Order: sequence, then structure tokens, then C-alpha cells
Amino acid sequence: MTAQTSTTRLTVAQALVRFLAAQYTERDGVRQRLIGATWGIFGHGNVAGLGQALVEYGDDMPFHQGRNEQSMVHAAVGYARQSNRLSTHAVTTSIGPGATNLVTGAALATVNHLPVLLLPGDIFATRVADPVLQQLEVPYAGDLSVNDTLRPVSRYFDRVTRPEALIPAALQAMRVLTDPVETGAVTLALPQDVQAEAYDWPDEFFAERTWAVRRPGADPAELAEAVRAIRAARRPLIVAGGGVHHSRAEEALAEFAEATGIPVASTQAGKGSLRYDHPQDVGGVGHTGTATADELARTADLVIGVGTRYTDFTTASHTLFAGDGVRFLNLNIASYDGHKLAGLPLVADARSGLGELTAALRTHGYRVTNAYVTEYSEDKERWEQRVDACYEAEEPDVRPTQPQVLGALDALADESDVIINAAGSLPGDLHKLWRTRSRDQYHLEYGYSCMGYEIPAAIGVKLAAPERNVWALVGDGTYLMMPTEIVTAVQEGIAIKILLVQNHGYASIGGLSESVGGERFGTAYRFTSDDGTFTGAPLPVDLAANVASLGMRVLRAKTVRELREALAEARRADTPTCVYVETETADTVSGPPPAQAWWDVPVAETATRPSAVKARELYERHVSTRRRHL
Repeated sequence: MTAQTSTTRLTVAQALVRFLAAQYTERDGVRQRLIGATWGIFGHGNVAGLGQALVEYGDDMPFHQGRNEQSMVHAAVGYARQSNRLSTHAVTTSIGPGATNLVTGAALATVNHLPVLLLPGDIFATRVADPVLQQLEVPYAGDLSVNDTLRPVSRYFDRVTRPEALIPAALQAMRVLTDPVETGAVTLALPQDVQAEAYDWPDEFFAERTWAVRRPGADPAELAEAVRAIRAARRPLIVAGGGVHHSRAEEALAEFAEATGIPVASTQAGKGSLRYDHPQDVGGVGHTGTATADELARTADLVIGVGTRYTDFTTASHTLFAGDGVRFLNLNIASYDGHKLAGLPLVADARSGLGELTAALRTHGYRVTNAYVTEYSEDKERWEQRVDACYEAEEPDVRPTQPQVLGALDALADESDVIINAAGSLPGDLHKLWRTRSRDQYHLEYGYSCMGYEIPAAIGVKLAAPERNVWALVGDGTYLMMPTEIVTAVQEGIAIKILLVQNHGYASIGGLSESVGGERFGTAYRFTSDDGTFTGAPLPVDLAANVASLGMRVLRAKTVRELREALAEARRADTPTCVYVETETADTVSGPPPAQAWWDVPVAETATRPSAVKARELYERHVSTRRRHL
């Protein structure tokens, strides 16, 4: 006779919470919870289901109260990145606008290959109450709801329309969350009636389950071909991407670079793969990169991409890697990225692959020439002098420039500080200027470059690393997009630091607009003039007062000297603290070094305004330098 399986009768929501609390990841012998906590905003689509379940099993599943559904996803993503993708948070919402507010955050997670579990409420599976409040009626498809907007931005999507369907759906969700190739946003849409429905669950469903995060090695044939390509190279360049950090391959990269002498440039996601003062580090690469890295990229005969997607900012819209006969070798855990730019694929975990390359090249005694090392070392020293000049403030009692703001924070930070940014003019300045001191200090979300990411992500990072100093660097445009999670930081005593830079508009897009003939139209935060343009006086908006109204302590700084003092005070604080500073604009003072490589933003082909005509002429010259790597 077959032994009868023991069961426990629970609602679907209760079963899901118990299941999630028992999921773990393990890599390199280190085991941790996969779902560290759940964020939620409750409405009629989840309050009686997941809301009640989180009360029922509150001891097993920590809960964070959010203010905006998109922000909750950003917080979960920040936590996941700081946790090396080995742990993340779940996010539950009601139906309707609560669910659709998840879409932007889901896209960000999936673009950046960062795991997050989304649990939106859904319409009645039984259709007994149809249409329900906030339901979108679609005449041609009765099984469609607004949650289907999450399908294209999710790596896995399922709608649990019967209790027993939760078991395979939940297991598939965990598989995708823990797969380093597949991971991203995972959505389990939960009809509100099904959430509250009871079922007899097999107790095995709630047993602790450990998901091993693999480190695949390289195929021997691909490895041999990679070694041949490197040995034939005279001017190789490594482009380190976010995969170096996800794999914890920083030490393996340093060993490879030291053994071969090959310089290492970094994407936004890969910056910090080597410390800024490592002999082989040459800084950021691409449109926002350093002159040193970009010149090496232009003359490289072999580009070794490690964990990078080769976005248009990295390749300067396919104009940067211009050397005759340049080839690409792509070490990536994803085959899709390994084959980009017609490169030689080395499909493997970054740490495993780098270790295998280092061992093989040592056997052959490969190393670049001393002349090449001297060349990039001297160029790097010249670039560091330019950074010093940007950071220097000869007059400490005047309003700072944005680079001087970064210089004041750079002088204060040590390896324990984490800086978070995503959008505006700050990413370009940071990529060129910031001196990264630890592997996870530089937290730039530049895959989706989502305004509003910084403050909630800082909360997620602080929850993952409470011992660290966590700084959210935001401009006024980003701040106005999504400041509401300040309330959460205050409520839970999460001592993040906000550095709020006021420059009266969309500074980054203003500069871009000017360069493409748009004349900065609609990018300044100013009153309208008689001609309908936004060229009047600056708006009398007091963002510092707004921060204070949300419960956070604010330190105002008007000069470089006051800024230095405020930053030091904020860094010592054990409560949420904001430093507010208004900067000089690029129109009145020198800013950071200009872009060292192009970025393709199409310019009007026909126009009568002189600015657009001139921009089109320049655009056509740049386009003529683009090449296809075949």
C-alpha cells in the first residue's frame, strides 16, 4: 500500500507565504533566504488574501509598507543587487492601478537581470462578480486583465486560477529567480477569489528547499579558441560589465589583469570591478567614459567583454571600437550576450571563465608589452589630474558645481560607502569622475536609467547591508518623480542619506536637447515666457522643505564649505538625513570633461532653425564613422 501524503489546509495566499519563507539559495557553500521580505500596499485585490496571510505568518515573513508600487519594486531590486542576486524581496499589490504601477519596476529588473517576485492581485477567476472595481473589460478576450501588461517585462509569468496550480507556478518562479541567465522580474498574478480559497496542501510543498546557483565552466573548445585570440593580440582591452559583480568575480578579474597586463575599462554596471587605483584600471568606457579608456578602445585589436551586454553607451553607438581588424571575445554566462558583435563566445560564469583563462595563459607565458602598459598608465595619470581639477574648489565660500559636489563626497567616502544613482546628468559625471573604492560602492542603475529609482533602491541596499553608509544621489527632476519612500525610511528608521542636487530642470536632457538642435526646449524648471517657452525665472520650489515635510532631517548647504560640513554630519547620522545643495549650472561655470565618445540620438533631417541644421551636419559626420562588426 502507498503511504498517504499528509496535508495542511490553508488558503492559497497562506500557502504561498509559507512556501516563500522556506526557499533558500546556495552558492560557494553560502546559504541564505531567497525571499527576505515582502513589500505591500493593500487594496481589495490582495487585502483578504495576501494581507491576511502576512498577518497569519508574520513571524516567518518580514513586511515593509510601501507608498508607491513602482518604488517597492525598486527597493526590492536594490536589495537584490546588494545581495548579489542571491536574495530578493516579493512585492504584493491590489488589482488595477496598483498592478500596472509595477510595470516600470519590472522592466528595470528584467533589463538589469535582477530578480524580484511580483504578486499582483487579479480579477475573479470564477467571474461571479464581473466586472469588478478597476477591471479592464476587453470584449475580445475574457481572460485578459491589466496584469497582462507585465508579460513582456517579466522573465516568467503565470496566472494562478486554481489553488492546485500554485504548486507548479511557484516552483517555476523560484527556478527563474535563481537562474543567473534567466533571472529578472517574475510575476504570479493572483485572482482575489483564489487567494482566499482553501486547499489541502501536501506538506512537502512547505519543506525547506535550497536552489543551487551554478557556476558553469567554459567549453574546452571555446576556451582554447579564446586563448589563441588573446595570445595573438597586441593591444587587448577588457570591458568589465555588471556580470563581474553578479558573479563576485572581482578578484579573478584582478588576477587575470595582473597576470597579463591587459587594461580594464568598465561599463556603468561594471565600474568598481577593480579599485580606481588598481594599476590595470583605466576607468569608464563609452559615451560617458574616460579619455584613457576610450582611446584604448579605439585602437584595440581585441576587446574582451566580461559580463557585459554592449549597450549603445558602451559601444558609442558602434563608433568606438574602430581598430582595423578588431575582434571581440565575450565571456558571458548568457549565450545571447556571448555572441554579440560577431564575437568569439566563451559561455561561462565570469569567475570560472576568468580563472580558466588565467591558468591557460600562464602556461603560455602571455603578457602585453611594457610599452603598452606604460602608455595606458601615463594616460591614466593625466586623466586623474583632470579629475582633480574638476573636484577642486579654490573658493570654498561660493556655490559648488556638480563635479565639486561629487568631489566633496569623494573626499569623505571610504570603502563602506555605497552611492546610488540612475538618471540625469549625474551618471555621466560619476562614470568619468568617481573613484570607486570597493566592489559594491558604485551602484548605478543605467540599464533602464529610471528616474525615481535612487531613494527606494537606497532603502533596499540599506536593508541588505545595514552596516554600510548608503547615499542616494538625486537631482531635482528625479526627486520630483518619486520621493514618497522617504516616509518608509522614516517610519522604519532606515538611515539612508540623500544628496539632493538642485539645478532647476532636466540638466542632462537639456544638454542633449541643445546638442541635437532642440534648443533646451521644455527642459528647464522655469516660468513660461510670453512666447510660451520655459525661459522665465526659476520656479520658487523648495525641495528641502518638501523633504522635511515627509519627516526626514534636512541639512542645507549654500557653499562648498557648508557642503563639506553637511556631508560629514549626514555621514555620522544614525537617522535618515538629506543634504540639499543648489549648484552652479554649466552655462556659468566649467563642468566635467565633455563626452569622450559619441552617442546616437537622431537629429531632424529637415529643419529651418540654424541650431538644428548645424546639429544635423555634425550628426551625419558621426554616423559616417559607424561600423558593423561582422
